[in-house]
Amino acid sequence: MILYLIEYLNLGALNNFLNYLTVRTGLALFTSFFFILFFGPFLIKRIGSYQSIGQPIREDGPESHLVAKKGTPTMGGIIILISIVGSMILWVNPESYISWPIIFLLISFGLVGFADDFSKVKKKSSNGISAKIRIFFQIIISLIFIYWITTYNEIDIQLLSLPFLKDIFLNLGLFSIPFVILVILGSANAVNLTDGLDGLAIVPIMIVSATFAVICYLAGNMIFSNYLYINYLPGAGELTVLCAAIIGSALGFLWYNAPPAMVFMGDTGSLSLGAALGGISVLTKQEIVLAIVGGIFVAEAVSVILQVGSYKLTGKRIFKMAPLHHHFEKNGIAESKIVIRFWIIALILALIGLATLKIR
Repeated sequence: MILYLIEYLNLGALNNFLNYLTVRTGLALFTSFFFILFFGPFLIKRIGSYQSIGQPIREDGPESHLVAKKGTPTMGGIIILISIVGSMILWVNPESYISWPIIFLLISFGLVGFADDFSKVKKKSSNGISAKIRIFFQIIISLIFIYWITTYNEIDIQLLSLPFLKDIFLNLGLFSIPFVILVILGSANAVNLTDGLDGLAIVPIMIVSATFAVICYLAGNMIFSNYLYINYLPGAGELTVLCAAIIGSALGFLWYNAPPAMVFMGDTGSLSLGAALGGISVLTKQEIVLAIVGGIFVAEAVSVILQVGSYKLTGKRIFKMAPLHHHFEKNGIAESKIVIRFWIIALILALIGLATLKIR
């Protein structure tokens, strides 16, 4: 929108300045950050006014949560979505259509998450809408996304890039559609499972987004992509603007989500951000790199799968409680220490993920 306005006003040098991808990337980050910083208190108050008891807390969860987190409002993801979409409308190049399928994922998964959060608040229970209904709508949304990118963006989803190997792709054939659905749903729900402690999920989201901002910038540049042997994606630079908007909104949200949290992002935020990151990895052919960089999310999801599987098969639990962060809480480790250690691991995994681009 800003590019159209500047071009219409014929401001010359300013138009050229704002056409730089790096400039718009920085502006997208600061726009989303300052939006939440300035409007956060008002929006949090408004969201909280519709919630008599705030986020319903799991009764079987850590005992400290029943006291420390009681009454904290949820659905903070609404603020994140508004800031990201608003920032994108301002700074993305309207003529580049590569970003809009990701915006579609972001908003659609956000609506599914909102329905779940609203159900929890209304019923005053930690159980929202059924998992089958959530997964059903997530699959439908993912199928629409796949049709969109393959038909209008001409993305070949059958080829899977392998880290550390140059010019070698795995042809998924008929398994490509289920694989993409798995990536998007897996990413969305893994982030959702990680969002259980103050600040635990939002910082790894920032780290993963920053990593993919670099990847998208490189993938959108033919010289860099050829040099690093990564898949060239025309217009991928606009995804860098999107990643920057996510980073800015996450940074602004952390201002209010840092312990003790004033608001939780809920499923509205975690599902939407996770799905967006999954979609970006699909477009850039870096799905496996996402699994590396987002290793914290993978570990949290795997811990739940192992816990449920073990209990159903043997009647015994592997962890004291799942997801993984609750297991450490049950072992007496302070919440702040768990969160910071997870952040450190996320940063190390991001460096490993970026290393896969060079070591080929």
